[in-house]
Amino acid sequence: MAYVKPEEIVENMLQAGAKKAGLPVRQLLIRGFLAGAFLGYATTLAILTATQTGWGMAGALVFPVGFVMIVLLGLELATGNFALIPIAVKAQRTSLGRLFVNWTWVLIGNLIGSVAYAYLYCIVATKMGTIDPETIPALQRTIAIAETKTLEYAKLGFDGTITAFTSAILCNWMVTLGAVMAFTSSTTAGKIAAMWLPIMTFFGLGYEHAIVNMFVIPAGMWLGADITVADWWLWNGLPVIAGNLFGGMMFTGFMLYWSYGRTSHQD
Repeated sequence: MAYVKPEEIVENMLQAGAKKAGLPVRQLLIRGFLAGAFLGYATTLAILTATQTGWGMAGALVFPVGFVMIVLLGLELATGNFALIPIAVKAQRTSLGRLFVNWTWVLIGNLIGSVAYAYLYCIVATKMGTIDPETIPALQRTIAIAETKTLEYAKLGFDGTITAFTSAILCNWMVTLGAVMAFTSSTTAGKIAAMWLPIMTFFGLGYEHAIVNMFVIPAGMWLGADITVADWWLWNGLPVIAGNLFGGMMFTGFMLYWSYGRTSHQD
């Protein structure tokens, strides 16, 4: 597994950020859609695995399969782009306008893909609504997770918002590190192994990931969770996106750029 030095990793991050920022809207939507759906697949696999084994960490062990598919196929995940594109702007490899175009359309694509998969999953899991979700343990768990990610924060009010925001920071610190770890090896096996570790870590710790939640919360709602769209976005969607953005941009993107970027001594 050929190792890539940190200075080269940061250069690869800059190149990737500039390339992503230059993609046309059509590609951002398509690649974002696929990324959202693939994370939905990984989340359902993780929930099923944790339910069947009775061991939560078992779900964390399998969840990274979705992230691996996204990175190896060059798809667009907003949470990863929160780290890569800002440093490309700082290094003058792309513009601030292109950054906002990417973030906006990729988030929309991620949302559509996640919700579409959630709807299709619920059709299959309940056999077109003919089976009560409360009779299937994995679906019960999905409902419980969705309610925990919204209603539990709502009970805490402002403290709940800060908790969700902070959890999202910690989450995307690891998620964006997973994206960066793909640059640490020149072999496919090496990339997979390197990415697996931080992604497994964030999922095992239960931190808040905006795109995962774009699947699990709508799925929970369709399965019967007592959640409104307002609950979703007020208590989870908006604070989690903000936290993911801050955590990925500052703790992975800029920290590594300031440490190993070629112009770091000038910044």
